[in-house]
Amino acid sequence: MAKQPHLLVESGDLEDVALLPGDPGRVDRIAGHCDSSEVVAENREYKIVNAEYEGTPLTICSTGIGSPSAAIAIEELAAVGVDAVLRVGTTGALQSGIEIGDMVVATGAAKDEGTTGRYESDTYPAVPDYEVLSGLVDAAEANDEDVHVGPVATDDAFYAETDEYVEAWDEAGVLAVEMEAAAIFTLARRKGLRSGAICTVDGNLVEGTQKGETDADELPEKAKNNVERAIDIALDAAASL
Repeated sequence: MAKQPHLLVESGDLEDVALLPGDPGRVDRIAGHCDSSEVVAENREYKIVNAEYEGTPLTICSTGIGSPSAAIAIEELAAVGVDAVLRVGTTGALQSGIEIGDMVVATGAAKDEGTTGRYESDTYPAVPDYEVLSGLVDAAEANDEDVHVGPVATDDAFYAETDEYVEAWDEAGVLAVEMEAAAIFTLARRKGLRSGAICTVDGNLVEGTQKGETDADELPEKAKNNVERAIDIALDAAASL
């Protein structure tokens, strides 16, 4: 099989389980929690590292921002034999009381994006694999971490989230909004991969805070710290699959 055109990998290059941060810079942060790591490929928004965590071989692959680039990643990871994918990202809370730095494990994702519509009707659900979902929740409990477990929304337009948009999702009981989970869950299901997602809250839209508004950096300090804790949960979950 020829190398995949975006990830620049081929069959046999990667491990069965892949952790998927959006940010290429976060690949190295995840690798820093592992016992060993080696860069496999780097192209555009995609950086790929193979690593070992407590005896478990795994791959770390960034997806970039948004569903289109995440869908490309899933297509090409599936093509080279990856079996399970775990999104490790950030999200904006949509419920009052969910604090910056809290963690959300998604039980499903509303398809408020355009990518999955090219594959299937909105009637089909964008949901994670039960084993991966349970693994993330179990790993959080084993680490004495509290996580919010429930549905999220996946949205294409970061700067188009109006007050009316936020209010509608809040009233629907959706926990948070992010930009990749629906595509990851949908493409994983269609390609026969297991999938899941854990995201750290970087702002609360119903309380008027967005990423970057409370700090000079992209993420507030508490969110930065808890991203590290979410990484540990995801790695423990990956090791259990």
